[in-house]
Amino acid sequence: MLSRCLLAIAVAVLLLTGGNTVRAAEIESSIARGGRLYDNWYKEKKLDRPDKPHAAYPADGKYPKQSWRCKECHGWDYKGKDGAAAKTDHLVPIKGITGAIGKDPAAIAAIFRDKTHGYGPDQLNDKDVQDLALFVTKGQMDTAKFIDPASGKPKGNAAKGEVYYNTLCAGCHGLDGKKVSTGVPLGQAADNPWDMLHKAFNGLPAEAMPALRSLDPSIASDTVAYTQSLPK
Repeated sequence: MLSRCLLAIAVAVLLLTGGNTVRAAEIESSIARGGRLYDNWYKEKKLDRPDKPHAAYPADGKYPKQSWRCKECHGWDYKGKDGAAAKTDHLVPIKGITGAIGKDPAAIAAIFRDKTHGYGPDQLNDKDVQDLALFVTKGQMDTAKFIDPASGKPKGNAAKGEVYYNTLCAGCHGLDGKKVSTGVPLGQAADNPWDMLHKAFNGLPAEAMPALRSLDPSIASDTVAYTQSLPK
């Protein structure tokens, strides 16, 4: 009798932990997809870019055609006007999203439908806003741990990054970072390490590029550091 009880308990624990593992994997996948939506939701969903600038984008902003992308107002470092964008012509007087870290994803999802953000179901469906909200509340990394905010220099180990790049990235990008003809050379893209770090963690919208989010963060950080040495 005791052995049967112990067996039942063992099975229950296995089922519970196995379920939790699957759930955690699904959440991590959703967070990465949310990161790609943050980058460029209409590209990720293979939709046309909205014709008109976003209503919340300042009239004197320099990049109205990019204004529907979350990153354009809130930044690649998620700090908006108080982050790296302050030193560029992408600066607009809009705050970042770091204050949403740890908040209820459902509450954040509702914000995407409000008057300010104005994303309709034909643009972001319910699954989209859920994934985006998971990224905003649970998926933001502290970019200052990986990139010096003052100099913009990655803090990763470039020597280790070369090993990661050659095994994880070079198959598609080439050893020189110029193999993908539809994009800029990685050495040139590396001029914006915050953008590179975001894509390293979450993947590239609508592309087969893997997200490194589930791996040790140093792998993405070191890889980004190495890309600084690639030819432009």
